[in-house]
Amino acid sequence: MPDWLIEKGIGETRAVRIEADEIVEARVSLDGTVLAGTVLEARLQSVGVPAVAEAHGCEYLLPGGAPGVTQGARLSIEVTRERLPGAEPWKRPLARVTDGMTRQPPRLMGEAVCFPSPQDPLGDAGWLDVLDEARSGIVRFTDGELRISLTPAMTLIDVDGRLPPFELALAGASAAARTILRHGIGGSIGIDLPTVPGKQQRQQIGAAVDAILPQPFERTGVNGFGFLQIVRARARANLFELAADRAAFEARALLRQAAKERTGRIRLAAHAAVIAVLESRADWLAALSEQVGGSVALRPVASLPMSGAYAEPA
Repeated sequence: MPDWLIEKGIGETRAVRIEADEIVEARVSLDGTVLAGTVLEARLQSVGVPAVAEAHGCEYLLPGGAPGVTQGARLSIEVTRERLPGAEPWKRPLARVTDGMTRQPPRLMGEAVCFPSPQDPLGDAGWLDVLDEARSGIVRFTDGELRISLTPAMTLIDVDGRLPPFELALAGASAAARTILRHGIGGSIGIDLPTVPGKQQRQQIGAAVDAILPQPFERTGVNGFGFLQIVRARARANLFELAADRAAFEARALLRQAAKERTGRIRLAAHAAVIAVLESRADWLAALSEQVGGSVALRPVASLPMSGAYAEPA
């Protein structure tokens, strides 16, 4: 099986890496996102550190400044962090000055998956489980679970379960490392583990993270209160951040579900907030109509949770 399977959906492109029939890494790129690695021609709006540049109507923050470039001048920038959704829309995407020519980002090496089709390799590998983890913030492992919380400063992962403290800390640290990889969590990450008093045991816990999470990353040791901090590069939104924009997240999930399960004239039944997103995207509905080979109607259902949307014959 190739390193990545890439599925072009409506409103998003999904990419997964599968090992032993399970998704170990997943990425979702929203349509219209300027991807990390893209080189753009921009205009410097403000000098200093950080500086601000504008390209195609979007502002980019340059943390390293733009040495030698005067305000208003043209320059080339490379996107280093894509625009992130969430509760802080004022946060701008990040970039750095480069002398390269305008170009698209490096392509993710993998195999394009035809969708919809009778085969569903993403679904077979647990795509719905990935979505459930992202929307709930809960990741279960044997005799325990992780609760993932997004904060402005860092992503927090709380470990809880029924095992003795050292066993739970070891299993929880391993599960947290797999979750960081699976959902593409970057930036500053804090893992709150059960308190383990022995230094050697705490070192074993750190080694368990090192064995799963690929470099590059930095981490602290596990302190006496059971806290471990990890810092990874953050080039794009992780799946928990995408799920935080709940109505749009559920709308795109519904479009995939409908295209996979239905043909002909259909009606999408969903929470009113999800319906509002779909009503605002006539292009999404037109694309779904083409996929299913029939018209697409919408029906708001007040009793449905956002994750409970479904497609029915019209």
